[in-house]
Amino acid sequence: MKTLLAITFAVLASSPAFAAGDAAAGKGKSAVCAACHGADGVGIGPTFPNLAGQKAEYLVAQLKAFKSGERKGASSATMAPMAAGLSEQDMMDLAAYYSSL
Repeated sequence: MKTLLAITFAVLASSPAFAAGDAAAGKGKSAVCAACHGADGVGIGPTFPNLAGQKAEYLVAQLKAFKSGERKGASSATMAPMAAGLSEQDMMDLAAYYSSL
């Protein structure tokens, strides 16, 4: 799993697709995220991770892993359905927004 994530990060970091993330669009799409991750990207409790300031590449990789079912664990029961409806552009926009905070 660690190797797969490392490869994913390397590929994503070198991809020009991250330039396409739009922070303003991401802010508009983040309302549902705020219920757990806070309006400012700071989790509302200890079980909800902070998203503010995270690297965009990391956030996109995690959303893709939740959507594909590759990411397992306690948070996957909540996050997999949330990520299921996100397009790749949605993921990049959300990542651009949260990384800008």
